[in-house]
Amino acid sequence: MRAPLSIVIPTLNAEAELPATLGALGEGLEAGLIREVIVSDGGSADATRAVADAAGALWIEGAPGRGGQMRRGADAAGGAWLMFLHADTWLGPGWAGAVADHMRQGGGRAGHFRLAFRAEGLAPRVVAGWANLRSRALGLPYGDQGLVIARDLYDAVGGMPDIVLMEDVAMARRLRGRLRALPAEARTSAARYEAEGWLRRGARNLANLAAWHAGVPPERLVRFYGGGRGD
Repeated sequence: MRAPLSIVIPTLNAEAELPATLGALGEGLEAGLIREVIVSDGGSADATRAVADAAGALWIEGAPGRGGQMRRGADAAGGAWLMFLHADTWLGPGWAGAVADHMRQGGGRAGHFRLAFRAEGLAPRVVAGWANLRSRALGLPYGDQGLVIARDLYDAVGGMPDIVLMEDVAMARRLRGRLRALPAEARTSAARYEAEGWLRRGARNLANLAAWHAGVPPERLVRFYGGGRGD
């Protein structure tokens, strides 16, 4: 019997972060969960492909944009379950057991991880705490929390939205009422928060979310707020 889980990682110039992201998947290999790892690239100009090839990942290429990259990766996947994982997010110890337990509960709900930042201090804890509260209370996990979903449910909700920004919010809306927090961490990079400032980056994220809910198209959000990267 083939392993059930296909992991899809969108990348764009991710050579610095990708090795540790792939390395953290080791316990899933040991547990017999992982069928394949698919790196869906959006036009990297660095050594991202060499990293993926060295790890034995399946490589696919296409236009940049995280939503489209993840959708192409899912289209190429052969597993009964899919995991979407950002290239700068490292899964914490125990993730494989959490995912296996989630699978045993059936495919009626998708799972996401608790968010943590790879940074010290009060600001990272506050921002991660808010993100985890938002996920539980509003059913709105972001993409850096990962997503574990049965292929049947993925297909039933129409798959990953092929949009340039806010694909994670759009997917969460499609899965409203069918999301579950998993008891393991997704430890994501704090580089953008540290570069822009925790308050400024947080405010921009909230502005993006409010504008998207107000009906502003993702293409306009990219022009006003930036984003749309494929990593």
